[in-house]
Amino acid sequence: MIALLGDTHMPRGNRALPDRCLRVLEAADLILHTGDFTGDSVLALLEAYAPVRAVHGNMDGWPLRERLPERTTVEAEGVRIGLVHDPGPAAGRNPRLRSWFPSCGIVVYGHTHRPEVTFEEAVWVVNPGSPTERRRAPGHTMAVVRDGRPELVSLDG
Repeated sequence: MIALLGDTHMPRGNRALPDRCLRVLEAADLILHTGDFTGDSVLALLEAYAPVRAVHGNMDGWPLRERLPERTTVEAEGVRIGLVHDPGPAAGRNPRLRSWFPSCGIVVYGHTHRPEVTFEEAVWVVNPGSPTERRRAPGHTMAVVRDGRPELVSLDG
């Protein structure tokens, strides 16, 4: 199982990953993060659970920007997955994401904190939301990929 995570924005105050998120991470074979860790300690925390592939976000400082790419692709569970933080403006977002990652069956992005799982033109477009800072989203979320299919995971309640 692949855990999809983004916009953790930690450390900040006493913010921590929710228990349900930690349980998903414990079961993960791979963790993909869409950036905005904001602290490299979060990357180290995630690496204690499973291998991590990630991109940097706009809130990540120089050590993470130096270590992580802006965009990357990953082959896992028989599917090619594109990963990016900032998907650009809402208008035309999904076609733009598909054009950035033309050989991918799943494209995962962050930045908006708004969870999304859509299937268009044979490509899954996923935003896992945020486990710690929901902003205008209805709740705290992450996502998982099982057998090549993404699904959102609610972390509230």
